[in-house]
Parts: sequence; structure tokens; C-alpha cells
Amino acid sequence: MKSLLRFVALVAILLFSSSAFAAKVVTIYSADGLHDGKPNWYAAVFKEFTQKTGIQVQYIEGGSGVVVNRVLAERQNPQADVLVTLPPFMQKAAAEGALQAYAPPAARRIPAGLKDPEGLWYAMVNNYLCMIYNKKVLSAPPKSYEALLATNFKQRVQYSTPGQAGDGTGVMLQAFHAFGGRDAGFTYLKKLQVNNVGPSSSTGRLAALVNKGEIWVANGDVQMSLAQTRSYPNMAIFFPTAPDGKRYTFALPYDVAMVKNAPHPAAARELIDFLLSKWAQDRVSSLALGFPVRNDVHPTDAGFKALQNVMQGVTVWTPDWTDTLQHLSSDISRWQQVTGN
Repeated sequence: MKSLLRFVALVAILLFSSSAFAAKVVTIYSADGLHDGKPNWYAAVFKEFTQKTGIQVQYIEGGSGVVVNRVLAERQNPQADVLVTLPPFMQKAAAEGALQAYAPPAARRIPAGLKDPEGLWYAMVNNYLCMIYNKKVLSAPPKSYEALLATNFKQRVQYSTPGQAGDGTGVMLQAFHAFGGRDAGFTYLKKLQVNNVGPSSSTGRLAALVNKGEIWVANGDVQMSLAQTRSYPNMAIFFPTAPDGKRYTFALPYDVAMVKNAPHPAAARELIDFLLSKWAQDRVSSLALGFPVRNDVHPTDAGFKALQNVMQGVTVWTPDWTDTLQHLSSDISRWQQVTGN
């Protein structure tokens, strides 16, 4: 009898230890960009978070659409606790019922336009669509979208794949806006395909190709691309003009959410709280070269000044994300048809 009791006690101890160990891990699926360069924001934040909480962060990176599709595929057996991705993919995850509502302490500090009214997701780092070019090969960036159709850019242009990468989806939306509608936007993208190298599931991978001169122009986003210039000296950011002569961009924030039925919900809440904390947000511009989302964070560092310089003279427009999500599947199918990808 004593042997049996000792065995039961040992099993209980092992189960408790296993549970306690599991609770010391949190898994985040994230769109690429915030882990680029040295130093980088994710590395600093994760290190501080682990030191304060004892919780280890398991980080898995992919394109914006890729990480959401992985969460959706794992709904019967969720592996991620926290999801970070760009619109409209976060809205897609919310619409598919893959997210858990949560109200972090920082929620009141985040403007209404940067969070879901039901508390399913919150902007974490604000960001904007851009293009990048090799400034060693090209004496100046292409002035307009039409300029990218020139024969000298054949096989020298590449943008990430709509539906897989948030920035790639952004290129498609930007074409709609710049040329005045879906039909005109797709007409332009069909012409651009003559010069396009081919699909890429990740925007971040294109920077190295631009820096080496294998391609001359690619898409990017301000936060990631500016961070990458620290490692890629031949790369620079630009905004081509639309047919009306204006340079446009729109916000593509990194949104954060808790995954529904997350295996470590308490750790997920702690990580989200920390990512949105004033400590972390105070370091967004200096380490991530992105824009903080809290209304009580007012950076003055060199990174923030560089961001302001990049955005000077660029007109910011706001997509209708509800409409974008409704048409996303058909738009991606049409993009595949017109480009042959």
C-alpha cells in the first residue's frame, strides 16, 4: 500500500512539474520584420520579458498570410499562443474565429482606429507600405509606377505574393488606389509582370537580393526596410508617384492577438501585456524603427526622426479593410490569373 501511495505521489509530482514547465513557455507566430537586424526589437523585448517572468519565448516567423493560415490549419490542436500579423490577415483570423478576445492594460492607451472594437486584436507597431531600390546600381529611384514598366527593369523587379505576404497584398491594394480601381490596378500589375522575377512568400527576403543587385527594385515596409538598411548599405526606401503625380502609402501595422484555445493562455496574456507595455513601446522607434501605438509614448530618438524624414511628402490613405477582406479571395484569384503566378 505504501509503495502504491509513493507511486501515486511521484506521478502527481511529475505531472505538476510537467505542467509548471509547460507554463514557462509561450509560442508566438509572427510576420517577419521585427526580428531583423542587430539590435532588434523582438530580441530585446523577449529577453527582458523572460528575465521578468521566467517564461521562454518560442518564436516562429513567416509571411503575414502564411502565419495566419498556419493558425487556421491548427485550430483543432492550436500550437501558437500569440499571433502577430498585418491587415487584412489579422481581420481574416478574427472572421474565421481563430482569436480570443482579451483586454490588456494598455488597451485604453491605443486609439480606436488601431484596435478591434471586440478586443480581438490590437496594433502593436505601426508601419507603412514602401518600395526599396539598389542605390548603387540606380543613381535615383524610379520616379513613378509607370517607370517600373521600362525594358531596362526586365527581371529586375520583384514583389512578395499577395495572399501570402502582407506587404505583397499591400502592393495589390496600392495599385488599386494609385490607378483608380481594381480593373485599372490589375491592368498595371499585368504589365508589370513582364519585368517581375516571380513570386515570394516573404517580403523580408527581397532586401538581400536588392542589396546585392540581383534585383533592383522590390516592395517593403518602412519599419522593416529602414531596419534592414543597417545591414544592407546599398538599399534605400522610396515611394513612386501615381498617375496623379502624388506619392501614396497606407498604414500596415503589426497587429497582436491571443490565439483561441492557446495552449498557454496565461503566458499569452503576459506576453501581450509586455509587448504593449510602455517599456516595450518606448523602444519601438529606436530598436524596431517603427511607430509606437500608445498615445502616451512620444519618441524623440534618432530612429523616430529617420522615420519622419522617410514619410515626408507622402500622402497617407486608409483602405476599407472590411471591403478588402470581403474581396480578398477573389482579388487574389484574379491576381493569379493576370500575372500567371
